[in-house]
Amino acid sequence: MSDIIAAHNAHKDQGLQVLAIDLTDQEHMSDVRRFAVELQMPFPVLLDQKGKVRQSYALRGVPTSVFIDARGVVRLVNPGPITSEAIQRGLAQIMPVQ
Repeated sequence: MSDIIAAHNAHKDQGLQVLAIDLTDQEHMSDVRRFAVELQMPFPVLLDQKGKVRQSYALRGVPTSVFIDARGVVRLVNPGPITSEAIQRGLAQIMPVQ
């Protein structure tokens, strides 16, 4: 998560938006909020209570990172823990060239 937070902080002024979505419908929002506060997450943390996000993106494993460009096109799906290299690959596919 620290690499995702660093990417957010480095690119937020260029329009990068990050959403953390907890896909476990068995968790409570208070648990999700506590997690977000502990990690000092600077972006919205949401709870997919009805499994709509999991279903929409056909997600199988947790965690999964999905990189979506400004037009709403999925450019990269990274199942499992994400590396800083994978974050950079995803950002290269969705961020406008400066």
